[in-house]
Amino acid sequence: MDSTLILVGLIVVVALVFDYINGFHDAANSVATIVATRVLTPFQAVIWAASFNFIAAIPLLFWHEAGVAKTVGSGMVKLELVTEYVILAGLVGAIFWNLLTWFYGIPSSSSHALMGGYAGAAMAKVGMTQGITKIFDAVIVSGWITTVVFIVVAPLIGLILGYGLMILIYWMFRRSSPKKMDGWFRRLQLISSGLFSFSHGSNDAQKTIGIITGVLVTSGYLKTFEVQWWVVLSAFAAIALGTMSGGWRIVHTMGGRLTRLKPRGGFCAETAGAIAILLPTYLKIPVSTTHVITGAIAGVGSIQRMKAVRWGLAGSILWAWILTIPLSAAVGALTFALIHLLTGKT
Repeated sequence: MDSTLILVGLIVVVALVFDYINGFHDAANSVATIVATRVLTPFQAVIWAASFNFIAAIPLLFWHEAGVAKTVGSGMVKLELVTEYVILAGLVGAIFWNLLTWFYGIPSSSSHALMGGYAGAAMAKVGMTQGITKIFDAVIVSGWITTVVFIVVAPLIGLILGYGLMILIYWMFRRSSPKKMDGWFRRLQLISSGLFSFSHGSNDAQKTIGIITGVLVTSGYLKTFEVQWWVVLSAFAAIALGTMSGGWRIVHTMGGRLTRLKPRGGFCAETAGAIAILLPTYLKIPVSTTHVITGAIAGVGSIQRMKAVRWGLAGSILWAWILTIPLSAAVGALTFALIHLLTGKT
């Protein structure tokens, strides 16, 4: 069998493993609020979330361009400088960071881990072949500017929308008792959590689609960056299966330790998060669903009083966000260097 085909097949499998871990790692984002409010049991919640993760594939298959996939696959790292080994090393960097943060229960961004690992491996490749002073030639600055801006903007949008929706809900139900409000929002939260899971799949699965399509282009199996239907189905199935596997360490942090939620708060957090993800998805911008839902939960919690949010914990989460890209990039770069040392390949 052709050695290139074997290598490409291996990278596709590793990419789908990353996608599965992404779903596993980010399951908390989709289910934390609905579990914390006791609308669904943990088992029911992951089935519900995984179903909507997979349903999000339908627009990409039939009528919507995979814009986020193109941004990740060819809009952040110069594709002409990328090899199969760069992509493999980048995936290892992302997987390592995801597993590390999952182990410690830290809700970090799988998306930024992937982009960091990918960029770090590409920069290492350029450094080894063209010199250390050329490493930044590997990245597309404009793509990274947008990503870095949305590290700040995405959770801020979630926070503002969550806070604003809570004010609106309190005004609309100002003559209703809290018990009656929660009766309504226990039902409505099924819709809002499904919408958030749909938005999560829409944005996050496309990142793996972009990586797989990128390796198909660099290996010569595709002439242009055109997403294939089997890649779409594989990526959405992998992230849905990952979500079904849970991620209970992070559920505890997101759903209970950051702030205490009731059904009306869960509805507002999920709705705010979904809106804040679907808008950049439409604009072809990859965002962190973790950042968005954390901001939305904080916004909902702060409507009571600022002390209702455990800002010390939020600060620890913020540090994880800041460190995700550089540390996953470092692991991606080290992995590429190791591959080059063992095989002589670049």
